[in-house]
Amino acid sequence: MPPQRFREQFRQIQRSMPDVPLAMGPDDAGEFLYEKGVVLAREGEEAQVVEDTVRGHFRTFAAGAPDRVRRLGPAGGRSGVVRIQVSDPGEGDAAGDPAVAGALRSLAAVEGRAGRRMVSRNHVVHIAVNACPGDEPVPVARDARPNPAVAGTEGEPGEDAARVLVVDTGLMHDYRQYPPLARTHGDAQVAECDGDGVLQQYCGHGTFIAGLVAAVAPHTDITVSGALNDAGAVLEHEFGEKLFDAVEAGGWPDVLSLSAGTTNGRTDGLLGVDAFMRELRRQRTLLVAAAGNNAGATPFWPAAYADLPGYEDAVLSVGALRADGESGACFSNHGGWVKAYAPGERLTSALTGFRTPVPYIYQHSTYDTCRYGFSYACTCHHPRHTGVLSEDGGSAKPDQVMFEGLAQWSGTSFATPVAVGMIASRMAAAGERDPRAARRQLLDAVDEFVEVRGAHKPALLPPTWSPVRVPAPTARP
Repeated sequence: MPPQRFREQFRQIQRSMPDVPLAMGPDDAGEFLYEKGVVLAREGEEAQVVEDTVRGHFRTFAAGAPDRVRRLGPAGGRSGVVRIQVSDPGEGDAAGDPAVAGALRSLAAVEGRAGRRMVSRNHVVHIAVNACPGDEPVPVARDARPNPAVAGTEGEPGEDAARVLVVDTGLMHDYRQYPPLARTHGDAQVAECDGDGVLQQYCGHGTFIAGLVAAVAPHTDITVSGALNDAGAVLEHEFGEKLFDAVEAGGWPDVLSLSAGTTNGRTDGLLGVDAFMRELRRQRTLLVAAAGNNAGATPFWPAAYADLPGYEDAVLSVGALRADGESGACFSNHGGWVKAYAPGERLTSALTGFRTPVPYIYQHSTYDTCRYGFSYACTCHHPRHTGVLSEDGGSAKPDQVMFEGLAQWSGTSFATPVAVGMIASRMAAAGERDPRAARRQLLDAVDEFVEVRGAHKPALLPPTWSPVRVPAPTARP
């Protein structure tokens, strides 16, 4: 990710988590965000080993203050991890955290002997990890129609309809005014608008995703968990707990749709969700997870679990196709760990169910061409992209745009529910009760493939999706 984009991401997420000092990592590289002054360890004996080892390392090498190393909060959570403070989070700036880096290095020999990771940063998991202005919704014309369009339905939905759980932001208060969401229920979105009636950032994200699932698979029972209601951001140790809460509230679903995650510079997953992922493997639930929007091949978690032994059937990682379906979208992550691609650029769905227009404030974007170097016009500039994540202190006056129900949005966030809908539709059409079997059947039956960075990958194209013409590149003045 370009450094400027990462700085924007940092500011935006820090605003949504004002009480949590954050740092950029690893060290001086801008790849992910994490909690300053804190590391994670598995509760029990391993946590004690981490505490003792870090304290001894700081005492021996004068790399930190040994007396500051202490456990934070009670143990016993279902995520199976505890937070250990290793320095004063208020010290230093956001350009990395030497104390955390030193704590991780101090465990290297111990981890080598144990053959597994024992300590980790406490990463920020987020629904818009690259803070791209193109990740903000764009209003559509009054006569616009959903894309994918709502599939035709035959007969009445049965009691054995596929059950989909969307873990995201909550539902807008009037979402039922959008007819395709009649079979949807779940948590309400917290604080939809500010005091001036302006739609809050990422509000409607969960509603938009539920609308995509409902369009592709109309007879699906959809539940939306508002686990990511705090502007789409959550710390890793809390994320594992929230996933357990979400699946236990109504029982493990057939398919879990997740459009959030983070990189961590490793290839063995996230310590904070390890307990959840091991439990998922024992269940019959299929996790369909977004591949992330960093335009890179670095594993993005939890989606990249699809490439780990034992999780091949339990996790499907989904990247985004370009608007015309001819290639991967410029922002989409890629690599062997991304198992399929689905439409994810310029999709149209329900932002809310309202009929009274609601304003949303944008700041002008300063990017005139695709920031990733692609030759076609960037998603960020369709039709004239602005974005609340633009540089602070700019001279551009904010725009006020109005939403009247539907919106257009881009990201692997939205490719994910399209794939979820196709799996649910496959279950209904084939009378298949095993979502993991339906996933295998769907991929085995794919007759469309797309070339993404030189690799040919399955393209999951719902019958009601309409490709959108990719405009010519925007010329620089």
